[in-house]
Amino acid sequence: MAFGGLLYVQIMYMENMVRMRNEQFAEMVKRSLYDVSKSLEQDETRFFLQKNLESMGIYADLGATQSPELNLSVQDSTYSFSSKGSNRRYRIVSKGDAGVGADVSSRGIDQNYRRFQDALRGQYIYQKGLLNEVVLDLISQSSDRPITERADSATIRKYIAYELDNNGIGLPFSFSVTNRMGAAVYEAEGFDASATDAIYKQALFPSDVSNRVYYLNVYFPTKNKYIFSSVKFMIPSFAFSLILLIVFVVTIIIAFRQKKITEMRNDFINNMTHEFKTPISTISLASQMLNDESVRKSPTMMQHISTVINDETKRLRFQVEKVLQMSMFDRSQSTLRLQEADVNNIIEQVVHTYKIKVEKFGGKLSTDLAADNTIVNIDEMHFTNVVFNLLDNAVKYRREDVAPELTVATSNPDEGHIRIAIADNGIGIKREDLKRIFDRFYRVSTGNRHDVKGFGLGLAYVKKIITQLNGSITVDSEPGKGSEFIITLPLIN
Repeated sequence: MAFGGLLYVQIMYMENMVRMRNEQFAEMVKRSLYDVSKSLEQDETRFFLQKNLESMGIYADLGATQSPELNLSVQDSTYSFSSKGSNRRYRIVSKGDAGVGADVSSRGIDQNYRRFQDALRGQYIYQKGLLNEVVLDLISQSSDRPITERADSATIRKYIAYELDNNGIGLPFSFSVTNRMGAAVYEAEGFDASATDAIYKQALFPSDVSNRVYYLNVYFPTKNKYIFSSVKFMIPSFAFSLILLIVFVVTIIIAFRQKKITEMRNDFINNMTHEFKTPISTISLASQMLNDESVRKSPTMMQHISTVINDETKRLRFQVEKVLQMSMFDRSQSTLRLQEADVNNIIEQVVHTYKIKVEKFGGKLSTDLAADNTIVNIDEMHFTNVVFNLLDNAVKYRREDVAPELTVATSNPDEGHIRIAIADNGIGIKREDLKRIFDRFYRVSTGNRHDVKGFGLGLAYVKKIITQLNGSITVDSEPGKGSEFIITLPLIN
């Protein structure tokens, strides 16, 4: 939970940083586009002012952007002035201003200066009326001009680049101008109208009537890269936290797996102790009976006791051999003595030996050895143990309400393999247990109960031997109806 909380905080922090960076970027772009729109409006104002001045016979250079410290001179009806530090010279020509062109040298500097002031005052009143006319023209005529004349693409590109640079945005961009319906008047190269998250919109000449308003759309193709570049320092921190979380989860999984293995080993030791204890107790009891003189005098009793000791000794030896099989699982490859052998013959020998045990429980063990090609390269001892383990499991997990019925069948599914099927009518195996029955120490639904003997090693041993013989083993089972183990081995060509 702590790791999850840490990751959540980091993710939220990154999201907030990205959101704030987006908002900051959007604010700078909107401010830049507003200034672009304002510059275009100023251009249009200068256009109409120039137009009105020319129509009245007054010529003026309106390109100046500053007017400190004017140097004035008067000649006839022309008033000239220049800005200090500039090479430009500005002039204003007025019509019908009689008396202004008097000889300056004959009147004196003071009289000429007063006349110049009067002329400028009159010119100011005149220009004020002229500006009113310009404003009326802007209101009535500006929106009638084509948008391509009011805002040509070269001018717009120049203004956008200038304003973005002033606001600290040096990203490549593309733009388009659209009408109020969204139809493009013109588009610059590289403009992608579908990338709505990287497009910013600004009205051009917003004072126009609503049905004649045009919009400037600016697209930034590298916007996302620019936004995420400001938070990329968080990525290593997030990656390290994620790695720590993965390591922690893996550690927990391994710890639980080790705990489960420990429990399985404990079960194995309990079962092994019980399996050894029973034959040892029986042998011990038989040995004590041999100390009784009456038993020694009875040949029949002596024969019975010797048989019991012999059987229990074999049983004990068999259990010891099964435990020793554990050493195989600690080596990558077991030592097998491979030789050519007839599978049908080996199965007949095992069935002949094991049939007595099946009949002891009132059951029946039958064979159907239909395979024609049966020569394989196997270790006879280990393969015999494999068949014996499968038959022994079939008897162990028999049903109590019916007699056990076991079938061992062979066939050739193709020219290169032999198929060995061992089927029973026992209790079956649940679906969730099928994928684990070949694991070491795993026993199906028995736990520490000792009504079914075993260490949980038999099927693991079977799987390992068949795999090392280049074969395969599968199981098909249904609870309450029985199981069928199918072994497939390659034939000798």
